[in-house]
Amino acid sequence: MKVILKQDVENVGRKGDLVNVAPGYGRNYLILRKLAIEITASNMKMIEIERQALKKKVEQERMSYRELIEKLNQVTLSFSRRTGEKDHIFGSVSASDIKDALDKIGFDIDKKKIVLDEPLKRLGNYSVPVKVYHDDKAEVKVAVVKEEEEESPAADK
Repeated sequence: MKVILKQDVENVGRKGDLVNVAPGYGRNYLILRKLAIEITASNMKMIEIERQALKKKVEQERMSYRELIEKLNQVTLSFSRRTGEKDHIFGSVSASDIKDALDKIGFDIDKKKIVLDEPLKRLGNYSVPVKVYHDDKAEVKVAVVKEEEEESPAADK
């Protein structure tokens, strides 16, 4: 069954895509929830007009997100953490930490959009991708530095 998606559907396609789905899934889920329209000869013209309007809207959204991507690409976040041997830090810098730091400087980014496979556990400079719009990503620079503190002599056990 061929349908055109009216909204983004995970693992199926994006808004405006023509997709081929199982008939039961199309009728009982996508069309029932108004996520898609079935493609038939009678509604083909309407679908084409809707696709053209959708293309324009998607292009306008992409252009509005361009500015956000450019601003995020210029951001550098710095986290200071206590360290142990070989520059391993106590704790880590996670997507939540990055989200909180971005919130403090005025960016409202969802934590799920920060692409961090695993938390940062070493000192250094990192480039962390942030999904902004579909496939468009920004790169936020993250610096994990050693926390400055007065060292006191510690006895080995």
